[in-house]
Amino acid sequence: MQPLALMAGATATKVSAKKRSRLPQPKVKIPLDAYDAEVIVDGRAVRLTNLQKVFWPEAGFTKGDLLRYYAAVAPVLLPHLADRAMVMKRYPHGIEGEFFFMKRAPSPRPEWIETCSIAHGSGNVIDFPVVQDLPSLLWVVNLGCIDLNPWYARCDDVHRPDFLHFDLDPVPGANFERVLETALIVRDALSKLGMHSFAKTTGSKGIHVYVPIVRGPTQKRIWTLAKQLAQSLEQAHPKLITAEYRIAKRPRGRVLVDYNQNAWGRTLASVYSVRPKPLATVSAPVTWKEVERGVAIEDFRLDNMPARVKRLGDLWKPLLQNRGRIRLEGTANVA
Repeated sequence: MQPLALMAGATATKVSAKKRSRLPQPKVKIPLDAYDAEVIVDGRAVRLTNLQKVFWPEAGFTKGDLLRYYAAVAPVLLPHLADRAMVMKRYPHGIEGEFFFMKRAPSPRPEWIETCSIAHGSGNVIDFPVVQDLPSLLWVVNLGCIDLNPWYARCDDVHRPDFLHFDLDPVPGANFERVLETALIVRDALSKLGMHSFAKTTGSKGIHVYVPIVRGPTQKRIWTLAKQLAQSLEQAHPKLITAEYRIAKRPRGRVLVDYNQNAWGRTLASVYSVRPKPLATVSAPVTWKEVERGVAIEDFRLDNMPARVKRLGDLWKPLLQNRGRIRLEGTANVA
């Protein structure tokens, strides 16, 4: 399947004001022609700044477009962020400017921004912001956060996540078709262990595969299980898959089944996150049938994802439910 953005000889073009006005409009109205604005959301005032600043020079999308996108997908996005600490990756000048990571919720901040206090090994206690609702989502994105990076564990027990996951990333020399092939192998291996898995594009180069689990095992236990599975897949498919953590040691043309992102304190871009890539691609939930048929990273973008959500709903809704979660304590050793 050809990427939608490249079909019929199409090229990326800047978004005109007329086209921008046709993008799906969220319930909260973010002005199209203002540079700064204050919007009232659920009775809370949210100050939005630099709305006309171009964040994606190639595609022409602005910071205002980013905020409108997140407002549009908020009904399906917010449940995946709730009660989780948020690591902020801030791009104040768009994707071509410098970015920086920020963990501690900045001050001053609105009194309605909830925080999650997490003690680190260094002895520091960091108050992370928590995105619980649309006002807090807009506040975080207005800081220049293009993608959203929540913790795997909820704030009431940051040492016990409710997901096991794998980040499938192509090593130089491997194309995206090999990533899709690897994703299906990971799915089948998990299925043999009694684990139902869900896929999403990363919005960058790869695929994320998540397994909803019953909270109980510590992050270290989950990391260990993920490592065992990744290494077993490397042994079974040495010409396709690597689990090598050291970049210099990874064989060319393979797909990394990255288990190390399960480590404590690590994060991945959330489902529905826009990524700092030239076409404003999105980390999109996909069905396994779509993976089998073939998808492309560029199929899912800031300008078309709200319409897909409207048509299909939240494909990752099962990850929010108690039913169907896997008890890892009963999982057979994969080694």
